[in-house]
Amino acid sequence: MAGGDFHDTAEARVPEARERDLFARLPGQIAHAKAHARHFASSLADVDPASVTDRAALAAVPLLRKSDVVALQRADPPFGGLVADAGEAVRRIFVSPGPIYEPQGTGDDYWRLARALHAAGLRAGQLVLNAFAYHLTPAGMMLESGASALGCAVIPAGGGNTEQQVAVIADLRPDAYVGVPDFLKILLDKADETGADVSSLRHALVSGAALPGSLRAELQGRGVSVLQCYATADVGLIAYETMHDGAPVEGMVVDEEIIVEIVRPGTGDPVQAGEVGEVVLTVFNPLHPLIRFATGDLSAVLSAPSPCGRTNMRLRGWMGRADQTTKVRGMFVRPEQVADVAGRHPEILRARLVVSRADERDAMTLRCEIAAGADAGLADAIAQSLSDATKLRGAVELVSPGSLPNDGKVIDDTRPVE
Repeated sequence: MAGGDFHDTAEARVPEARERDLFARLPGQIAHAKAHARHFASSLADVDPASVTDRAALAAVPLLRKSDVVALQRADPPFGGLVADAGEAVRRIFVSPGPIYEPQGTGDDYWRLARALHAAGLRAGQLVLNAFAYHLTPAGMMLESGASALGCAVIPAGGGNTEQQVAVIADLRPDAYVGVPDFLKILLDKADETGADVSSLRHALVSGAALPGSLRAELQGRGVSVLQCYATADVGLIAYETMHDGAPVEGMVVDEEIIVEIVRPGTGDPVQAGEVGEVVLTVFNPLHPLIRFATGDLSAVLSAPSPCGRTNMRLRGWMGRADQTTKVRGMFVRPEQVADVAGRHPEILRARLVVSRADERDAMTLRCEIAAGADAGLADAIAQSLSDATKLRGAVELVSPGSLPNDGKVIDDTRPVE
């Protein structure tokens, strides 16, 4: 570990040096995936690894959608051909909803959580209360392995047993909490109720649930500095919050061991800087070599460098789900179909399909950002393309550039729930 505020010197690299390093390593990782993982041998058959040396080339590589993993694993159990058969052992197998089966390899800090824990204030010799679950889900092991890599001891508390956990905190005096944010408040409230001294808790790294500003402020007011991280069972750490001048910095810094792209939902096409889109990840993991893994999560890149001094890309954090498939008049309508319509008309800068109810019937309106001077018949032509792509009729509204919200939505279903 480098001294000062950073987990290691990689966090403060010149951004261009980081980019060169990642893309120098990428051809080897793609070649490894093709050679040792059956799915990638097939899906990347036409990809020359040696040619994928920059973001433009990477954007032409096929996506692997998380939403497809369940079917892949059912067809080719247990891992869908996504795990490399290259001699590395699988240490544990975890289960996520779907079900999706995720491997853990044998290396230390397999999911790379130490970096996020360090940013949250944890240091060697400290004691951590780990309130993430250990049963089937990897969350408990993910955080434990990261804490162990930092040299911290861990209390494997899991969820629930509130009174017992409060007693453990009072007796063992842990320095930090990891778990979902709501449970930390529950523990502090129970301590207030019982008179237990839990003042040893000074740091927390939370994930897995929303952290509203009001809750963060309350926890901070009770003496606990709380940061968030964005991680998944299949990928590990994606991004993490940092501190500067005693306060959390806006957004999350991307981990050093992944390549992040933000693409338009329903496509693999990168969006403009700052635009909300789907998070796509390429992971440098020899056992589980995910290449252009479309997570289904929405986020956006923050352009300004972090004041904390870390130089990697920053994300705005988790901003919802990219899978906006809906059903209109009994027919499924998908973001890919909206992208298909937009692709047929180069005049369309951005498109958003609004689904509503009118006169007790489903209605669709495709709102398209169009530069000035468009042909008078463009709206009719787009409407025909919409009908061809979806087999449904819908209206078309041409709007000026910048009119559509920057929220990542390609399909906006405004119909009342009831």
